[in-house]
Amino acid sequence: MEYRRLGRSGLKVSEICLGTMTFGNGADQDGATAMVSAALDAGVTFFDTANSYVGGVSETMLGVALKGKRQDAVIASKFFNPMGHRPNDSGMSRLHIKQQIEGSLKRLQTDYIDIYFIHHVDHQTPLEEMLRALDDLQREGKILYTGCSNFEAWRLMESLWLSETRGWASFSAYQPQYSLVVRDIDEEIVPVCQLKGLGVVAWSPMASGYLAGKYTPGSLKVQGTRSAEGWGFQNRFFAPNHAEILQTLLDTAKEVGKSPAQTALRWVMDQPFMTSAIVGARNAEQLRETLGAGGWRLPDAVLEKLDKVSKQPHRYPRSFEDPMPERRNSAIKMPGMK
Repeated sequence: MEYRRLGRSGLKVSEICLGTMTFGNGADQDGATAMVSAALDAGVTFFDTANSYVGGVSETMLGVALKGKRQDAVIASKFFNPMGHRPNDSGMSRLHIKQQIEGSLKRLQTDYIDIYFIHHVDHQTPLEEMLRALDDLQREGKILYTGCSNFEAWRLMESLWLSETRGWASFSAYQPQYSLVVRDIDEEIVPVCQLKGLGVVAWSPMASGYLAGKYTPGSLKVQGTRSAEGWGFQNRFFAPNHAEILQTLLDTAKEVGKSPAQTALRWVMDQPFMTSAIVGARNAEQLRETLGAGGWRLPDAVLEKLDKVSKQPHRYPRSFEDPMPERRNSAIKMPGMK
């Protein structure tokens, strides 16, 4: 297992992160504990949860599974989603943050959370209110690092600027959806993270299981999977050529002697800006197979082939400005110039 710094911070995490959305939603406590043990045995030190996963059950089960092993783990949790029916039971207000950090700490049986993410965008609360509240939590020692998920590039930059100018704790990580069939962040988000030194922790690196080997090109529903069960299958974000990408993945997986899941996950982790990729599982056996993606690299030719088939066309203004470096370097005359 490889360990990487979370952006410019001093924190190191495993290149594979165990996601716990299935804890309490397909896996009971014994199953969750078995998965955590299998992850730790494989060298995984990074665990991702959220207060809203199964109404807090995921955090509770992770806390039980990590009892006596807290120092071996880097725990990330999130806040935003509704945790009740009162007007302030969701969002990123100071009140909601205060309430949810206390609940998460209790459920996780810990004194601090290593990385605390804002799960979604709250259009009703000023960024200043959230960032100052998170800064207070960090100064109190209840959280060590902060991050955001699903922010647009402009909102991420505004958040970083506010933190820098006000002297508040700044985001250390960004958590986006990213896989061979969902590469939207390449356009704007990745450059921001590289410029500002944020670690990138990908969710859904196997595209809700689409790249795990159960699907055939052109099919978007398979019995016994999320697509058939109707939860967490994000195919509306898939690239238009997702069938071609899947076929290339299946071919290259055979070429390198790995499973499609391992190959798809490895491709994500081999991206130069990537810190870690979050993987989930229904049981320890499935998780152990997926963990085979750790500790090796894709051959250059395979990486290039997967990069090429999955790369999506640039949009305006990037597409309009792509030729400009060549024009700048070769001093091409503009129309009408003598």
